[in-house]
Formats: sequence, structure tokens, C-alpha cells
Amino acid sequence: MSEHNITDIIASGLDVLFCGINPGHSTAHTGYHFAHPGNRFWKVLYLAGFTHQQLKPEEEQRLLETGCGITMLVERPTVQANQLAAEELRDGGARLTDKVLNYQPRVLAILGKDAFKRAFNQRKVEWGLQGIFMGKTQVWVLPNPSGLNRASLEEIVESYRQLHDALHKNG
Repeated sequence: MSEHNITDIIASGLDVLFCGINPGHSTAHTGYHFAHPGNRFWKVLYLAGFTHQQLKPEEEQRLLETGCGITMLVERPTVQANQLAAEELRDGGARLTDKVLNYQPRVLAILGKDAFKRAFNQRKVEWGLQGIFMGKTQVWVLPNPSGLNRASLEEIVESYRQLHDALHKNG
């Protein structure tokens, strides 16, 4: 099914499960999530307050100690996420829903508006908290930290910080 050995970083009762779109070639090659040097995921998590230090991709399992996990919508590696077919994203959305219902994190954070729209057949999507739940899990949409995203580091960090603050304000 997949062309890599990347596995979910997941456990029951997480505060947030971050959901990337699919692995890039660097991630598939190294076997670690968000491994491309241009990807800002690990820096963003640190700057937004989710981790006490900036983790390296090879330290990804330590993310569980912070109440966070990682999964992906589609397992097939591509150079860019726009190379994924709509059907792959819809199928990924169905698998993700099953996974979330099984593990029930407090929040599912999908990293990218377009992927969220296509995977869950949504029309109008704003950044942040969405009006849908998967069981008891709130759904958020956050900017993708890929170096291909034109948003500034500061803009991305602010979006993630809003989620961090919401999680800690409500318990």
C-alpha cells in the first residue's frame, strides 16, 4: 500500500493529532515525518509552545510526551501534495475519520485548507476551529508548514499558537 516505512505517531488520549497531507520524498526516504529541511513543522511546534525544544524529525516519537501525535491523509509520497487525486484524498479522509474515532484525540489538526476541503467535501473553510466533530474530537484546519507554503513563519506560528492556547485555556 505504501512506498515507505513511515508510521503514525499516535496514542489514545492525545491533546492534538496533527494530520499532514502526505509524505514528501524526503520524508519517505528518511522514514520520519516532516523531514525535508525546508519544512517548518518542528520549528513551528516549538515556537507555538507545543514542545519545550525544537525536535528533529528523528526525535518524532518524543512528540507523544507532549500530548501530540502525527498522521497523514494519504500515504503515497509525492513531490507536491497537488499531485494527489481527489479520490485518494476522499479515501484518506474516510480512513482518518476511522482512526480519529478509534483514538479520540481532543483535537484533529489538518494541515492545509485544500486537502481538508477535498478530503471531507467542504466548500468554505477558514483557518482554525471548524464546525464539525469526529466523535468528541474537535477539528481544526491549520496552515501547512511546508516550505512551499508562501505564508510567513510568523503567520503559521500564530495559527498553531491559537490552537495551543485554546487547548490550554479549556483544560
